[in-house]
Amino acid sequence: MAIDDDGDRYRAPALDKGLDILELLAATADGLSQAEIAKALDRTPNEIYRMLDRLVRRDYVRRTLEDRYEITLKLFELGHARPPVHRLISQALPVLRSFALKAEQACHLVVQDRNILVVVAQVDGPGYWNVSIRVGSRISLVNTGSGHVFLAYASPEERRLMLDEQLGDAETMPRGLEARLQGVREQGYENMPSAQIIGVSNLSVPIFGPLGGVLAVLTCPYSQRLDKLDAPSLPQTLKLLLQASGDISQRSTESA
Repeated sequence: MAIDDDGDRYRAPALDKGLDILELLAATADGLSQAEIAKALDRTPNEIYRMLDRLVRRDYVRRTLEDRYEITLKLFELGHARPPVHRLISQALPVLRSFALKAEQACHLVVQDRNILVVVAQVDGPGYWNVSIRVGSRISLVNTGSGHVFLAYASPEERRLMLDEQLGDAETMPRGLEARLQGVREQGYENMPSAQIIGVSNLSVPIFGPLGGVLAVLTCPYSQRLDKLDAPSLPQTLKLLLQASGDISQRSTESA
């Protein structure tokens, strides 16, 4: 009885309300409207409006284009903190090193962190020069191979949210991007001229998780060697890159 009294004594109604909303949305597959949430929790819409607004602003809940509310993966991210990324990197690095050695090209691994793309691992080729990008760099969604792969495999709604985050208004989507993304989905990779460096082709391939979603993207900023005629060609490098992504995808699935 004393335990119950203590529980009542230290109640935090606002926190309880927020947790009730999160628990309700976590158990709902297709999201709920504000009115449906209020009805399920036996509260008025006005009672939960402010709490929903805060949850959306803090990225625990997102508001869909149909004016419904869905729980995000932020709680999952917090619960698992850094270990999933560390595990992915540890599984991927041996494969990246093997690819770099065979292809004689640098490569890097990119993950998505709340619509921001971040380079989390990078390996140089065996030669004395490379085209590479620093670990920790943030890169664009719309003019990089990695960004195109993430956008291509996102659902239409996820893509709209990702573009809104970077462009401010998805209606300003660059001309031809939708057709480009469809091509990426159909062929399973992106091959595009670098928007930053002349003579470099971005080869980017998805790495899939156990549930079929894109965990990360593996990119090789390919540049043709003029000093070594027997170096792998672009098609050969792309084949090696696809093999590497398949290997990492399999490792991530087996360790899940």
